[in-house]
Amino acid sequence: MTDLKAGSVRALIFDLDGTLIDSKLDLIHSVNAMLRELGRGELKEETISAYIGHGAPKLVARALGENGAEEERQRALDFFLRYYESHKMDTTSAYPGVAETLEKLASVPMAVLTNKPVRISVRILDAMGLSRYFRAIYGGNSFLTKKPDPLGARTILRELGAEPGEALLVGDSEVDVQTARNAGMMAAAVNYGFGVHDREAHPADIYLDKLGDVIPFVEGSFR
Repeated sequence: MTDLKAGSVRALIFDLDGTLIDSKLDLIHSVNAMLRELGRGELKEETISAYIGHGAPKLVARALGENGAEEERQRALDFFLRYYESHKMDTTSAYPGVAETLEKLASVPMAVLTNKPVRISVRILDAMGLSRYFRAIYGGNSFLTKKPDPLGARTILRELGAEPGEALLVGDSEVDVQTARNAGMMAAAVNYGFGVHDREAHPADIYLDKLGDVIPFVEGSFR
């Protein structure tokens, strides 16, 4: 863990699902719609929720279980992506205070790095009027590897002109903390998300009850 001091952060990278937006129900409903399409039984919400965060292919594979053949997995993934595209905004919304916080931090170099497919991520942020705050938005299919591999984060840091030690990755899961560590960045975890996070094994440098709690750690005065 790093001794994160007030005003020490010069660039921010945000996770999307469970950090900026509450998309949990739309993802769960899309997975269960996929299972129904395949003639399978639905899964409990808490089971699907635990599968979220590693990208759509892994979400679908975990929902199908070990007995899913490759052809079925591809058919399931195709259906899931089509269905989710049509239902991505049924219940999804930004968490309270997210828009206000991003507005206060508008002068800070910021980006989004999610394991969600990039096109649908951009469309969601566009629909919410939030994409304008970010200099880059990358998804799970933007690079050869996904989080927690540091490739995406390191690419973003170069684009933002920031060193790893002065940048903070904000997420809701242990995948995000691992990504920050692998990229040499500082890590913040929100307390309100739905990602799986073993905090003893993967502690963040700071924990945020709301996104606005990050503001005092960012260089400059935004109050």
